[in-house]
Amino acid sequence: MRKAPSLSISPEKVFFIIAKSRQSDGTATELDANSTSADDDAVHGFEDHSRITDRSELSGFIRGLNVDEQIDLVALMWLGRGDGDLDNWKDLRLEASRAHNNRTAHYLIETPMLADYLEEALSQFGKSFEDFEAPL
Repeated sequence: MRKAPSLSISPEKVFFIIAKSRQSDGTATELDANSTSADDDAVHGFEDHSRITDRSELSGFIRGLNVDEQIDLVALMWLGRGDGDLDNWKDLRLEASRAHNNRTAHYLIETPMLADYLEEALSQFGKSFEDFEAPL
C-alpha cells in the first residue's frame, strides 16, 4: 500500500467542519420534520436562527483557515465526491488552487452532502470520524 499524501489541513479541523456541517444539516432536517401548520412560524423562527448561527460559525471557521488549508479542503471535497482518487491528489489540489477565491466558505457550505464527501475523503487517508469522536 502506498503512502497517502500529506495534508496542509489537520484531520481534526476537517472533522470539526464535518460535525458543524452535519449540525447545520440536522437543523434543516429537524425543521422539515417538525413543521406543522399551527406552529410553523415559531419553529421556523427558532430553527432558522439556529441554522444561520451554525452556518455562520462554519463559514467563519473556514474563512479563518489559511489558503493552503482551504485548498486542501476543496480538494478533499472533490476527492470524496469521486472527482479523483489519491493517485491524482496532486492534480485535484492543483485544480483547487487554480479555483481558489474568497468565496471558498460559501462554495463548501452550499455543497450538498459536504460532510459525507469530506468523511469519505478522509477515510481514503486512513482517518475515521469515529476515531475523532472518541477523545471528545
